[in-house]
Amino acid sequence: MTQKTIHIIGGGVAGLAIAWRLAQKNIRVVLFDKSEIGRGASWAAAGMLAAVIEAEPGEDVLIPFVLQSQTMWPNFAAELQHYTGCDVGYRETGTLFIAPERDDEGQLKQRYDFLKARNLPVEWLDRATLRKREPFLSPRVTYGFYSGQDHQVDNRALVDALHAACKKAGVELHAHADVQDIKISNDRITHLIVNGESIAVDDVLLAAGAWSGAINGLLQNVLPPVFPIKGQLLALQMDMRLPLLKHVMWTPQVYLVPRGDGRLIVGATVEDKGFDSTLTAGGILHLLRETWEALPGIEELPLIESWAGFRPTSRDDAPILGPSSIKNLSFATGQHRHGILMTPLLAATICEYISEGTLPQIAAPFTVARFK
Repeated sequence: MTQKTIHIIGGGVAGLAIAWRLAQKNIRVVLFDKSEIGRGASWAAAGMLAAVIEAEPGEDVLIPFVLQSQTMWPNFAAELQHYTGCDVGYRETGTLFIAPERDDEGQLKQRYDFLKARNLPVEWLDRATLRKREPFLSPRVTYGFYSGQDHQVDNRALVDALHAACKKAGVELHAHADVQDIKISNDRITHLIVNGESIAVDDVLLAAGAWSGAINGLLQNVLPPVFPIKGQLLALQMDMRLPLLKHVMWTPQVYLVPRGDGRLIVGATVEDKGFDSTLTAGGILHLLRETWEALPGIEELPLIESWAGFRPTSRDDAPILGPSSIKNLSFATGQHRHGILMTPLLAATICEYISEGTLPQIAAPFTVARFK
């Protein structure tokens, strides 16, 4: 019996996690990434697993998906570490949402009420309780709430671990492999043109993040409606003897993610700038100013890195999963701000779709057909 083969376009956490799961089912997987594997949005992310605090109005269909993926993270992280020996930095420290300014308190209460109305597990905190949990908060911070269910993972360690898992499982990984064109006959992809070479294919998965909406050879009515939303981020170095922050923390303007090695990740701007990766004075100023409002001690910390990434965003900010109008082409893209969080469930659902031909019910609302 001929071994089933799947060609994956895109080597971020989605493509890598799906490739690993498929290889575990004895499916031959060939993965192409046009640059270094995993160095796109997955590398640029902050690694928050914030299904609760990031829930927003208009996302009632999406919320069950991200909540289920969140419950899968402890076992997923443990399995990946056991398989590869790589620690992915999964930390169950919980997440705070605070109001640094009095003007922010209305937005804070509105978010809290929205989450409580959906029976999501959040706890209102007064000034004294906030100070006990985070002693270095600005004295102006008077209210906040806590989500004990929202955790974090070191996304760059996750990329490296998934890369290692794919290698160990026998996935054929090709970095700097640009899929320049796609050849289609009778509603099927027959060949990929990769760095000028024509490669015959059986099944293809498009998981190219923000670049998924601009693949040569696919007509506009076939391409998933995905576009980039730019985010600028920076990293500060805390003193591990007395870290300024212990929990992941949100304000209405920024989020702060303290890593186990003392890095403090600060993000992220939201900019519709196409693929312009320029770091701007205004963007960095915004991040630093809003962080200082909440945590004034940051002014003494070294600034060790700054970067930009591109969230793969669909028209409704929800992922695009499963079948396309091309018989042997499927999608795993459009995750917007939830790419890291969705990894375990997205990998499981797409693996089931490719290997068994059925898309699990929880992923059914997210096919590209909803845009037709």
